[in-house]
Amino acid sequence: MSVLIEVILPVFLVIGFGFGARRFLGASDALFEGAMGFATGFAFPVLLFRGISRLNLGETFDPFMLTAFYTGVVAGFFAGLLGARLIFRRPWPDSVAVAFAAAFSNGGLLGLPITERAYGSEALAYNFAIIAFHAPFVYLISTTAMEIVRAGGRSLAATVAQVGRSMSRNPMLIGIALGALWNVSGLAMPGALASAVDLVAGAAIPTALFALGGILAAYKPEGDMRLVIWVTGVSLLLHPAITWGLGHAFAISEGAIRSSVLMAAMAPGVNAYVFASMYGVAKRVTATAVLVGTAASILTAWGWLTVLG
Repeated sequence: MSVLIEVILPVFLVIGFGFGARRFLGASDALFEGAMGFATGFAFPVLLFRGISRLNLGETFDPFMLTAFYTGVVAGFFAGLLGARLIFRRPWPDSVAVAFAAAFSNGGLLGLPITERAYGSEALAYNFAIIAFHAPFVYLISTTAMEIVRAGGRSLAATVAQVGRSMSRNPMLIGIALGALWNVSGLAMPGALASAVDLVAGAAIPTALFALGGILAAYKPEGDMRLVIWVTGVSLLLHPAITWGLGHAFAISEGAIRSSVLMAAMAPGVNAYVFASMYGVAKRVTATAVLVGTAASILTAWGWLTVLG
């Protein structure tokens, strides 16, 4: 019970503040959209830049940890894709958006603060190692899949070019790329710049959590609830279970198992709705999956923390 109260509830209370401000205090949608735009378009890329620029690549880029985590990502993607198409009879474009939601755990907004509260800020190095590949990987496979199913006779070269354009415009990927370049450059960051980066990065998580609450309050739990439950189960149970099992099979360190499983065990991220909105498909299902998954993850995260010890 102490884990629930001390680690998980503070994170979800911040989400609750945003939810309450939108639902009961009449805060405008524009407030939360602007706050989320700042968080995801600027503050969170700066946070990723800071974290990745300071990574000790030799210690935290454990190939076995990454294999365990991303095997779960791929399994989640295909479970979402084939489940939506073959079981729930959704069109292929809808199925790709559903697959994105099943594969994209909200490791940034939820995984980072929960890991930090549970195991300390020093544990986050493994989380950042995962984040360095997470968004690029899921966006790459999802954008490629979507462009293929929507190609409509477009050539392979045109499809590849469209995928590249979509990837290059993503602020998260830009922050990751700049952080990696700074890391390998070996340059020391000037004190004033480092302080400014810290100020902006420090605003990322609380702003995003608050905005997430307000955005979720605007959604109604609608859509194909059986499909939503399928996506939520894949995200909260299948992905972390695969990561946990392979992590132990590969005998990775305790810290790596904890970070990778918690990152895998988070609910579908708001980026799932953003991706669906980009293509105008499955928006209601993905929004509902974010809402239902975020609520359910209060208990499932507690369960995974108990398993991890």
